[in-house]
Amino acid sequence: MALEFSPQTYRKFEETVSRYPRKEAAMLPVLYLAQLEFGQLDAEAVEYVAKIMGQSPARVQGVVSFYTMFNTQRIGRHHIQVCRTLSCALGGAEKITAFLKKKLGIEPGQTTADGRFTLSEVECLASCGTAPMMQINDDYYENLTEDKVTEILEKLK
Repeated sequence: MALEFSPQTYRKFEETVSRYPRKEAAMLPVLYLAQLEFGQLDAEAVEYVAKIMGQSPARVQGVVSFYTMFNTQRIGRHHIQVCRTLSCALGGAEKITAFLKKKLGIEPGQTTADGRFTLSEVECLASCGTAPMMQINDDYYENLTEDKVTEILEKLK
């Protein structure tokens, strides 16, 4: 069976595209819809988005590969993204990442065996004044310490 949006998501797609002067301009929000629908933007999802957007698969893949917010493989229920750029690095991001690696037993780019957590290191998440920080799914966690990270993880269980 070929991959395609559910009727509800297809309606969201049509609504999204209608808000832009050109269909191609809606590429980022459409890719986000596809990621929500399919869980990842693998080759099959990229082909589908290319088809409904009237673009080449190479063009869509170029956009997917440029942005760290798009996942080309399945991720855990809780996607932990630790900012590693200058402000966060100076604020102790490496220490937070090392702590998460030890606590979760995984390396950046990996998912825990139970599928609960995926750990990623990412570039700037635009919270430089509250370094170090991480994003878990859509939520920001700032001014991190090992104790604060432990508390956050406990709430996610």
